[in-house]
Amino acid sequence: MPRSKRKGGRGGQHSVVQPFSDEDASIETLSHCSSLSDSTSTAEEGLSGETEDVAQEDFQYRLKAFIDSTVDKSAKTRQGALDGLKTAMATKILHEFILERRMTISDSIERCLKKGKGEEQCAAASLACLLCIQLGSGIESEEVFKTLKPIFKTILADGAANIQARQACATSLGLCTLVAEDDILDVYATMECFESLFTRSYIRDDGSRPTVNPQTTQLHTNALLSWALLLTICSASQIKTILHKHLPRLPRLLESDDVNLRIAAGETIALLFELARDIDPEFDFDNWEPLCDKLNALATDCNKHRAKTDKRKQRSVFRDVLKAVEEGEFQNETIRFGTERMVIDSWVRKRTYDAFREFVGAGMNYHLQANEFIRDVFELGPPILIDSTALKAMKSSRLERHLYNAAAFKARTKARSKFRDKRVDVGEF
Repeated sequence: MPRSKRKGGRGGQHSVVQPFSDEDASIETLSHCSSLSDSTSTAEEGLSGETEDVAQEDFQYRLKAFIDSTVDKSAKTRQGALDGLKTAMATKILHEFILERRMTISDSIERCLKKGKGEEQCAAASLACLLCIQLGSGIESEEVFKTLKPIFKTILADGAANIQARQACATSLGLCTLVAEDDILDVYATMECFESLFTRSYIRDDGSRPTVNPQTTQLHTNALLSWALLLTICSASQIKTILHKHLPRLPRLLESDDVNLRIAAGETIALLFELARDIDPEFDFDNWEPLCDKLNALATDCNKHRAKTDKRKQRSVFRDVLKAVEEGEFQNETIRFGTERMVIDSWVRKRTYDAFREFVGAGMNYHLQANEFIRDVFELGPPILIDSTALKAMKSSRLERHLYNAAAFKARTKARSKFRDKRVDVGEF
C-alpha cells in the first residue's frame, strides 16, 4: 500500500443501485439504536409495504432529528443524538446527505467537545472521525478538520481535562489527520504532539520506571497507535529521521507493565522495520540482537503474575513481531466482504485497517464494499454495484439457505434427542 496521501476519494453511493452485503450491515446494525430500529430494519428486510423512497425519507427525517438534538439542553439527549449519528454513519453511506449539513454537524461536534463532559466528548470525537470518513479525503473534510483540530489538540494537551476525553481525542486526531490533513508539515507537527505523550512512558536511562496510572497509560497507548498510523504516510526522508530518533528508544516501552502498551510498542517497531526496509533493503539496526532477545522473551512469556488472557494475546502478537524484525515476514490475513476479498499483507495495511475498523466497527465490511474513499485507501477500485432486482434475488437465496439450515438443525436436534433417550433407557436398566 503506498504511503502517499490520497485525494479526491469520497464515500458516495448511487441512488438507484447499491452494493451487496452478506451481513446486511448497512441497516441492521442501526436496529441497536432504538429510535431508528423500526423504520430501518423494516426497509432493509422488505417486511412492510413501504416503498424504498418512503423508507429513505423517513430515515433522513430521523437523522435530521438527531442533528437538531445535538444542541439540546439535556446532556442525555445530546449523548443519544451523537450515538445515533455515529451508528448511522458507521453502517450506511450518507455522503450526499452529510455533504449539505457538514458544517452544522461540525458545529455540533465543536460545541459538544468544548462544553460537554466525559462520554459526550468521547462520542463527539468519534463522530468527527466518522464525518471525515463519510466525506472522504477532499476539501469538505479539510474544512471540517481545520475547525476541530485545534480543539482536539487543546484537550489532548490539557492535563486537567477528562482522561477519557483525552484518550478519545488522541485516537480521533490520528485518523482525522490521515483522512483530512492537507499539509504534510502539519502531519509531522501532530506526530510531535503524540510523541510528547507516549515518550513519558519510556523506561528511563537509569532503568527506573515512570509512575503512570492505568488511565494515563491508555492515553499514551492511543497516542502511540495514532503516531504509528501517521507513519504510514510519512516521506522517506522523514522516516529516516524518525528511525534515528525513536527506534533506539521505542524498545523501552516493551518493559511496560501494561500489556496493551507493550503490544502497541511491538507492532510499531515491526512497522518501523518494514518501512525502513522498504527504503533500504539492507537496513541494519545496531541493537538488533538485544531487541530480538527482548521480543523473543515476550513471545514466550510465562510470567505467573500476568493474566492468562494477556499472556496468550501477547505471545501471539510478539511471535509475528519477532518474525517481522528477524526475517521481514508478515502473517497475511484475508478479509472477505460481499463477493470480494482483501489481503492484509503488511504492517502498514494492518495499522490502517485497524484504525478505520475502530470507528466503523461491524460496518467495516460494508464500507469496504461501498465507501469510495476507503476503497481508494486500500486500492480496491470503484465499488462493485448490483441493481435492486439482483440484490433481492440474492436475499431470497439467503433466506432459502436460512430455512434449509433451520430445518437441518431441527432434524439433528430430534435425532440427538432420540439418541439421548436411548442412553437414558439403557442407564435405567
